[in-house]
Amino acid sequence: MASRVNCPRGNRGEGVRGLEETRRLAGFCRSLRWEDLPEEVRKRARICALDFIANVYGSLELAEVRAVAEFVRSLRAAPEAAALACGYRTAAPLAALVNGTLAESIEAQDGLRYGGNHPVSAVMPAALSVAEAEGRTGREFLEAMVAGYEVANRVASAVHPLHTLSGFLPTGTCGTFGAAAAAARLLDLDEEGTLHALGIAGYLAPLSMAEALMGGFTAKILQGGQGALAGVSAAYLARAGITGPPYVLEGSELKGGFTQITVRGEPNLERITEGLGQRYTILDMYLKPYSACRHTHGAVQALLELLEEREVGPAEVDRVEVYTYGMAVVAVGKGLGENETFVSAQFSIPYVVAAALLDRELGPRQLTAERRGDPVLRELMSRVEVKLDEDLQKVYPEKTASRVELSLRDGTRLVRQVDIPKGDPRDPMGEEDVKGKFFRFAGERDRRRLEELAELILRLDEVEDLGKMTDML
Repeated sequence: MASRVNCPRGNRGEGVRGLEETRRLAGFCRSLRWEDLPEEVRKRARICALDFIANVYGSLELAEVRAVAEFVRSLRAAPEAAALACGYRTAAPLAALVNGTLAESIEAQDGLRYGGNHPVSAVMPAALSVAEAEGRTGREFLEAMVAGYEVANRVASAVHPLHTLSGFLPTGTCGTFGAAAAAARLLDLDEEGTLHALGIAGYLAPLSMAEALMGGFTAKILQGGQGALAGVSAAYLARAGITGPPYVLEGSELKGGFTQITVRGEPNLERITEGLGQRYTILDMYLKPYSACRHTHGAVQALLELLEEREVGPAEVDRVEVYTYGMAVVAVGKGLGENETFVSAQFSIPYVVAAALLDRELGPRQLTAERRGDPVLRELMSRVEVKLDEDLQKVYPEKTASRVELSLRDGTRLVRQVDIPKGDPRDPMGEEDVKGKFFRFAGERDRRRLEELAELILRLDEVEDLGKMTDML
């Protein structure tokens, strides 16, 4: 990388109780080296990058996502980095905004179960836009991405689940810190500069209100992009000499730190640095085969497994009963509600189960306005019931289990239970699984070109010019 950028030290201050979680994260990000990472971490980073591009393609099926991309195009900013698969380039922070929206929108992004967050939505777009703008290699991009995932995941884990229960979505809030860390790494900021980037990121981070998601409002899709935009801006501002609180996470006696003001209760600050540099959270990530909230996946997988064994048409179905744990009943057990959008569809077991039963899949095209308006699908939804199962509740959160009981009009009853949905580290999606998702979500795009792109991404650490990848999109 280029020579290290030294940034002004500013007022170091002292974190609460003398803790220095923020500073330790900054030091870790500065010292991380690709060649020192375990091979399983490097492989996982490449797979996550391919999964990100799959979601980019899938998200462009939605008119609302294309509207965001066209808005940013209209700003006519300097062409520094690609708005992926959108046919134009723009300023690095704005490219991060667009690409974060593309990562987030179809709800098929990677996630951390014990953090409640989706780091890809902020970290990957931030890393890619800055890497392009600064002429970095694929290896440097992946290196920064791993650092960003660690920061986003560890901050989210420290405040989970109280942060979400306090009204925030950690993908945007905690993701901003990961985005800033990745961008700072690619700008080659020294430890002090990275520390200021994190401090500024906390000041610029979006509120990411859970109200948007729970109400089905499509502003929800912006949380990753806004986190990426804020993180990239924070890193560039730190390079320009702007300072931020070096104890932004743990806070000071003024009680203004991120973990102090966004949590109703006591955060677990130890999770921020526990095993730092020895245990990598990217290995704890789940990936998603379906374009819906993770709490729906057990039901969708169970249904599709039943349909592989027996063909069932909608006219044959008397009712579908989905038994699951309490959090799933509360979060995704409902219908589409009054404010019906693709967001409310992603968070509705009745909708995704009905769509999967009709289409034998659950991907981007099941979320479009045209598909949601199908009267056959809507009527089938009315035959799907979601119920609490006390036995499944007892094993939650260790298992996110769901059981589908499909009752047919001829009296036949089909039953399937999934204890650990596909994509969990205990039943992971490997390289071939993610390639399959990539091809499905890419739709009618040229298959030969897609195969070349997938192979390029899976050896991205050997690529000297990232533009080679973005040009292929």
